[in-house]
Amino acid sequence: QVQPVESGGGLVQAGGSLRLSCAVSGRTFSSYVMGWFRKAHGKEREFVAAIRWSGGSTNYGDSVKGRFTISRDNAKNTVYLQMNSLKPEDTGVYYCAADIPPWRLVAITDEGAYDYWGQGTQVTVSS
Repeated sequence: QVQPVESGGGLVQAGGSLRLSCAVSGRTFSSYVMGWFRKAHGKEREFVAAIRWSGGSTNYGDSVKGRFTISRDNAKNTVYLQMNSLKPEDTGVYYCAADIPPWRLVAITDEGAYDYWGQGTQVTVSS
């Protein structure tokens, strides 16, 4: 069973930084595509970032480009989201998701591509 578990959320002032972690069970983690999504109150869940199995290919949502960095450590079955220059509009519940093979013909920026989801971790950015 594949189970992502997020950690690292919290309260931070605007301009500050946080690093989220997502530990994933599963023997073939290195083959998974991993993504981060977030959901703000009253809004739909939106794509934040994704990283492919090799770690060399990443995608970012337009609102976080240049501020957030996704990375992974396959030896630790963990994916990270480093968030810098945080803004109040970054507030929300952040979800980690795993896209396992065989992959569907759905873009990894689309939540429909992902098979397993964590419970989420709250990030609150105060102004």
